[in-house]
Amino acid sequence: MIDETSDSTDSAAHPFTRLTPDLVMDATESTGFRCDARILQLNSYENRVYQIGIEDSDPVIGKFYRPDRWTDAQILEEHTFTQLLTDSDISAIPPLEINGTTLHHFEGFRFSLSPRRGGRAPAVDDLNTLEILGSHIGRIHAVAGEGGFEHRTQFSVQEFGLDARDAVMNAGYVPSELMPAFESLYEGILSDLTTLFDRVHVNILRLHGDCHMGNVLWRDDLPHFVDFDDARSGPAIQDLWMMLSGEREQQQIQMMHILRGYRQFNHFNLAELQLIEGLRALRMIHHVAWIARRWDDPAFPRAFPFFDSERFWSEHLLSLKEQWARLSEPAIEIYD
Repeated sequence: MIDETSDSTDSAAHPFTRLTPDLVMDATESTGFRCDARILQLNSYENRVYQIGIEDSDPVIGKFYRPDRWTDAQILEEHTFTQLLTDSDISAIPPLEINGTTLHHFEGFRFSLSPRRGGRAPAVDDLNTLEILGSHIGRIHAVAGEGGFEHRTQFSVQEFGLDARDAVMNAGYVPSELMPAFESLYEGILSDLTTLFDRVHVNILRLHGDCHMGNVLWRDDLPHFVDFDDARSGPAIQDLWMMLSGEREQQQIQMMHILRGYRQFNHFNLAELQLIEGLRALRMIHHVAWIARRWDDPAFPRAFPFFDSERFWSEHLLSLKEQWARLSEPAIEIYD
């Protein structure tokens, strides 16, 4: 059991430092459950997630939301979306509705409680697994395309690129001798990304938003999707490209199998394949900004101790330059 109050006073002002095991159990019991004093913090940085033991019942998963990231309306819209998927026989594990709501408040924190579901990581090198994943994401998108989000945001180069760039450059972590190189690189790559996303016309639909293998549990030969915290509107390819790994030839074969499953349930616009490397670049930019924005959270210096080192920024600069070059390469091709 992890008690975040054990961190140094440098991060004492962060709200999550108040989230002690006792507070987590008190919050859970405020909904009517009786805790059995067993609590395990799970591996989550954006929010705080716990497995909480319940008397005479299975444990529940408690998610305590990061303050000031999402509004109540946005969180509830995520919950409604996962319930819609579940009602359509897609395993998305929505939060429990307790006392007429899925979002609860306790001493300044907002939280939800969900049933615990076990599973293992999918076999990423198995093409049949990828085809099954593709079919289930196709089903998700078929349901998602029947409506839209009212409160949650839409994927954009502005948020994931330009705003993220500003967060990085203004945070004070980039070594001064590397600032000119980063300024020049950001100017060039973001210009090309803006042109790319303006050129490729896509259909916008509701997405999981962070659909990678770490957010899929494999059980009974089927995928079960978890952590819809990044659900937003955007192009379908956003929920597909993070399933790819390896060299270009491998990724092309993988995407062929993913789309073979996907297109059994939903149309896919092949033009969106042109966005894969652009999406990868935006994720690289946004990931660094995400850490910079969260550095006052005690979990982040522990998880990313290298972040304020000159070596990290030199390597990130090189990686981003290499990714910029990939934007000029032909997209992987899938033939009808």
